[in-house]
Amino acid sequence: MSAADIGKPIVEPEKAFAEATHALVVGPYLSDRASARLSVGGSLRAPEARLDEAEGLARAIDLDVVARELVMLTQIRPATYLGKGKVEEIAERVKEHDVHLVMMDCALSPVQQRNLEKEFGTKVIDRTGLILEIFGRRARTREGALQVELAHLNYQKSRLVRSWTHLERQRGGFGFLGGPGETQIETDRRLIQERMTKIERDLETVKKTRGLHRKSRQAVPYPVIALVGYTNAGKSTLFNRLTRSEVLAEDMLFATLDPTLRGLRLPHGARVMLSDTVGFISDLPTTLVSAFRATLEEVISADIVLHVRDIAHEDTQAQSADVEAILADLGIEAENRDRIVEVWNKLDLLDEAGREALIDAVAHRSPEERPFVVSALTGQGTDQLLAGIQEKLARGRSRFRVPVGATDGQGLHWLYENGEVLSREAEADGSLDLIVRLAPEKIERLLQRFPDASRDDEPVVSALLPPPESPPVEEPDDEPSDDDQD
Repeated sequence: MSAADIGKPIVEPEKAFAEATHALVVGPYLSDRASARLSVGGSLRAPEARLDEAEGLARAIDLDVVARELVMLTQIRPATYLGKGKVEEIAERVKEHDVHLVMMDCALSPVQQRNLEKEFGTKVIDRTGLILEIFGRRARTREGALQVELAHLNYQKSRLVRSWTHLERQRGGFGFLGGPGETQIETDRRLIQERMTKIERDLETVKKTRGLHRKSRQAVPYPVIALVGYTNAGKSTLFNRLTRSEVLAEDMLFATLDPTLRGLRLPHGARVMLSDTVGFISDLPTTLVSAFRATLEEVISADIVLHVRDIAHEDTQAQSADVEAILADLGIEAENRDRIVEVWNKLDLLDEAGREALIDAVAHRSPEERPFVVSALTGQGTDQLLAGIQEKLARGRSRFRVPVGATDGQGLHWLYENGEVLSREAEADGSLDLIVRLAPEKIERLLQRFPDASRDDEPVVSALLPPPESPPVEEPDDEPSDDDQD
């Protein structure tokens, strides 16, 4: 997808073409013994589960998966990745099922991809190429489309090794387009590099705009809560549940690509910004991690990171390890995990015995390591999650007892907008006595506006009361919605 295609809906012919494409999914995985012998880190996943995920990736862009093949390898062949016998066997299956596309769930070199296409007599795509196709289909904002195109061009540049005749012929010079004797492949590489340079400049502009948005939030600081997790862990469903929004949430890999921010009120009235991000996946192409770094800066700078896990998935532990590896790559190291909160989602998919066992296991963990168990679909556990976010944000914040005059409506509004009103007592003369909790950067403004405010260290036991005659708060979209972006 190019930047010119941004915002265009997926046209039916594109979907129809994909649905008419017979695909064979091949999972070529090193055996544990081979991984140990070659000093390659083995996967925590079972081979069948990895193949299931690969098939899910293929179906995510509507390919018609007519067959799948699990191949356990003792070594990786430099020319074709697979052994000669297995290549011939798969070539027979390609003919048998009239396969138009073979998806290899691994990273192929350009030479391996070309050789397999010759042997199979059909198009071959590897895991990186397929994920790029999915991202290209999902991108709906200018930033998302630019990031996908940059990653795609970077991937494609190394694959201009085809034996197509037009890439080998000599051509004359066209002024600034190329000197005499330049081959077509050299021209293609140079044109790709020029396009990549332009996209990088455009992304810098987008990055500066995002930085201005962040600065505007910091001027009236709202804590940022970022949702991260493995693809299809239920982040967008949880996002919708907490913010009462309607961002795309489907049982589909990479349903969400473009980041979305919405305002959210915590139980004590404090406002925060909740950010939904692209899902992570094992073996996420490094080109995509790099291209999406600007988007993921929202995660890097977040006050709290909610790591959403699909606790009902058989590979939940492996998925968690993949997410943590990417977080570490973003600079959020394991030893700096105080702001990461685990959210175990999809409780509704467990049977009653499983739910009880899970809740009991969680209850026996220390408070610092205890995850929040929720069902984003039914809402179970989300109230406790919001309370937990509020409690985590409250650490390091100060409480003040603030007298507010009976006619100081603006001051009362300021307190509700900028702090957490923990208790409120009305005096006989109509004035109010409030206990408010504020972030350190708000204290100076509080004392300027309310000189009689004093610190309060006593425990607060009274329940929060809503502001008197307070109209519903219109939560801002700090970022434009998908429909508003060009």
